[in-house]
Amino acid sequence: MSTKVSDHILERLREWGVDHVFGYPGDGINGLLAAWGRADNQPRFVQSRHEEMSAFEAVGYAKFSGRVGVCAATSGPGAIHLLNGLYDAKLDHVPVLAIVGQTHRTAMGGSYQQEVDLHTLFKDVASEFVETVTVPEQLPNVLDRAIRTAYARRCPTAIIIPGDVQELDYSAPTHEFKMVPSSLDRSDWTAVPSQESLERAAEILNSGAKPAILIGQGAAGARAEVERIAELLGAGVAKALLGKDALSDELPYVTGSIGLLGTRPSYELMRDCDTLLTIGSSFPYTQFLPDFGKARGVQIDIDPHMVGMRYPYEVNLVGDAKATLQRLIPMLDVERGGREWYDTVCGNVSRWREVMERRAQQSADPINPEYVAHVLDPLLPDNAIVTSDSGSTANWYARHLTMRPGMRASLSGTLATMGPGVPYAIGAKFAHPDRPAIALVGDGAMQMNGMAELITAAKYRDLWEDPRLIVAIWNNHDLNQVTWEMRAMEGAPSFLPSQQLPDVQYAAFARSLGLTGIRVEKPEDVEAAWRAGLEADGPAVLEFLTDPAVPPIPPHASWEQMEATAASILKGDADRASMVKQGFKAKVQEFLPGREKK
Repeated sequence: MSTKVSDHILERLREWGVDHVFGYPGDGINGLLAAWGRADNQPRFVQSRHEEMSAFEAVGYAKFSGRVGVCAATSGPGAIHLLNGLYDAKLDHVPVLAIVGQTHRTAMGGSYQQEVDLHTLFKDVASEFVETVTVPEQLPNVLDRAIRTAYARRCPTAIIIPGDVQELDYSAPTHEFKMVPSSLDRSDWTAVPSQESLERAAEILNSGAKPAILIGQGAAGARAEVERIAELLGAGVAKALLGKDALSDELPYVTGSIGLLGTRPSYELMRDCDTLLTIGSSFPYTQFLPDFGKARGVQIDIDPHMVGMRYPYEVNLVGDAKATLQRLIPMLDVERGGREWYDTVCGNVSRWREVMERRAQQSADPINPEYVAHVLDPLLPDNAIVTSDSGSTANWYARHLTMRPGMRASLSGTLATMGPGVPYAIGAKFAHPDRPAIALVGDGAMQMNGMAELITAAKYRDLWEDPRLIVAIWNNHDLNQVTWEMRAMEGAPSFLPSQQLPDVQYAAFARSLGLTGIRVEKPEDVEAAWRAGLEADGPAVLEFLTDPAVPPIPPHASWEQMEATAASILKGDADRASMVKQGFKAKVQEFLPGREKK
């Protein structure tokens, strides 16, 4: 039997080390599906419930494996459905390849059924590389370049293959004019900045008395070096959300997350520092960075396209974080002065942990959402992979979960789209079938698409060496993050027709699929539910009924926001009485004995 183009695509993917493709079938990729049958399902085709979930699963796989994530979809509607997940990959700098079908070449341009101009559709999201394969000889270079570019640029790429091309006999490019050969090799490489720029950076860092470090996901491969430079400088280390697992929260000088979902000690670190070193982060909210002119700044980033635009840094070091720090550290002054600043940072971290403990213990109706995350924290296995969806749940993920060495965690950091929590966890399970995965999800995201993807978890549970996949749902009948944003930023009361959600029996739905399902209605049952989920012999859904009136108070809590919230109360917020009570109880924890007032 002759080798078809579709056969060669799967063979080439295997040669690149691709072991899973997340997708959904359709006649636009029938040739590929037939090839999968001939290839004994290698690489494994993982069927989601929706192409958007396929893309999210590919992103989760790539984030937690470090390998390219691959997703596949049919032409027209299937390709369109991939977009949200692919944009998530683009904005979070994740290597993903999308393989999509197209109508037959003979029908293109004829307004044929499901015909969409896919090149135009993908030209933004896959701007680094998108190409249509029209003849077999074109294939190796297009596929190889798409994968190589996804790795090198840390981005999504796309290849479009018309249905009739998939079924053509494959023929390799020849040594002729206008043929483009290809190769598989992708050698490792390391970028390092110049010696002169390193010396300038060292001068700035040595001059500071109150140094601060901000790290993102780009620092994940340089944990030892980040610890070393923080200890040499006596610096506090704050983390952008995508860098939550880049450094252990058990270190006394790690202040936790930064930004609206961040911690008070991270806010104080940036407010009071005189030197800022940013490593592998493009955190965009300058209002949470030091005031312009107050701190001297140095940035390290591997992408020259992303440097120098978040803060007026004096030196922008373009290079790999680990290699750059290894060269920079010997230039630092180890005979620095006193440690008053370091002690202040560590003291702020210690006090914040006390505040979070007290806030989590506050009573609510029926369950304090902070308590749910707080109880999970000490129960997390050392090898856990944690995903969070967007929404108020991300606040509790950011503030209450302590990352320890070996743990992994992520969310949709830049696009902040709803819906990736569950498919990220599924992608993580295929990347690491021997590790437990835990998805923290709000009821809005769960209703949007998480429930359907429980079917995917049930379908593939037997493939995972460690079958545990816990989906924890904060069920508060409210699109809570947007509700609080309306209150605090717009001064508007909750608009129930848009914000109120129906009460869905998530645990019962899980049980109908043969999964563990537990509905928790009282705070005294929270810990037992987490333990049951962690001890389950397969996927489990834990549904916590939480109070929507517990506010995700930002670390800075400006007077303007508090006044806007008060205005919304006066305008008749449907939940105003409980909201005021919970907001006061949460904020007062920062001013109880042991908390130095600023």
